[in-house]
Amino acid sequence: MSRPAEARDPAQNTTAEWYRNFAVELASRGLPSSEVERTAASTRAEAEAAGVPPGDLYGPAVLYAREVASALRDYQAAAPTPAPHSSSPHATADLRTTGLTTASAKTSPATPVVLRLTDVSARRGRRTVLSGINLTIHRGEVVAVVGANGAGKSTLLQLCAGLLRASGGRIERAPNFGYAPQLDSLAPLLTVDEHLRLFGAARGMRQGRSISTGRRLLTRLGWTARGDQTAGTLSGGTQQKLNVALAQLNAPDLLLLDEPYQGLDALAYEDLWALISAWRTSGAGVLLVTHLLRDVDLVDRVIELPAPQEDASRTFLRMPRRTLRRESA
Repeated sequence: MSRPAEARDPAQNTTAEWYRNFAVELASRGLPSSEVERTAASTRAEAEAAGVPPGDLYGPAVLYAREVASALRDYQAAAPTPAPHSSSPHATADLRTTGLTTASAKTSPATPVVLRLTDVSARRGRRTVLSGINLTIHRGEVVAVVGANGAGKSTLLQLCAGLLRASGGRIERAPNFGYAPQLDSLAPLLTVDEHLRLFGAARGMRQGRSISTGRRLLTRLGWTARGDQTAGTLSGGTQQKLNVALAQLNAPDLLLLDEPYQGLDALAYEDLWALISAWRTSGAGVLLVTHLLRDVDLVDRVIELPAPQEDASRTFLRMPRRTLRRESA
């Protein structure tokens, strides 16, 4: 079926026309209306955060919609079947959270839950690192985890990512999630493009799509990537940018970020928070570990883990959200 000339020359059309054609093409590819709306909102938020017209960032709307629809179908076909619920108190369940809802001060009761921890505990050898943790994160919510060294912040994210088994309690998590650990998590001999291809393949993405998406994310973090550069030759800050891009490669519903600002300069820090704000707008839930007090002004909630020698009760703080102001060059 023939398409408008917009598919060949998006510069001749307005931004509104680009988004309209994008949504129409997604719908024509069989995506449900809810998925069309979510994908269109995510795409718009990404383009607005980058400060460029969508046609300049993504190319022709129709062609980009076809790539997105194909990637979504590939991912859904490869998505794991939810594990059955276990009655064991030591089971860790990775469940689809569509339909899981709870009321909160920041979200409506109908907002889907992307992460829920119920009375979760964890041990390192004989030492109890976490005890009785209860946490719920909804779509479009950014939550920060703070606490003293040894309080279990990184352990909490590793539990949420499925890298550690909880010693007690229950974890429910959206199957489509991204995890950016601290530095030294990349393969030093692999190139940037090889990382993008590898992580994209693990998420059911086509090779060209994973590389183009990854490079766009890296550009938004202030780095024009050289695809043939090995990770071991990158600075700490640039490695962290690659870490964050890999976590967000397939537009996950949940992002787990362990001190994502490590190694970033002031401008890159602003770029990172512009990206996090775009993820929030698109409906993703974000859980991040931080030591920076300035981060708490940018999130919806702050969770303070007790120091190892303190009582295991948690303090939940609600902080006002500050809007980042970006200075023009």
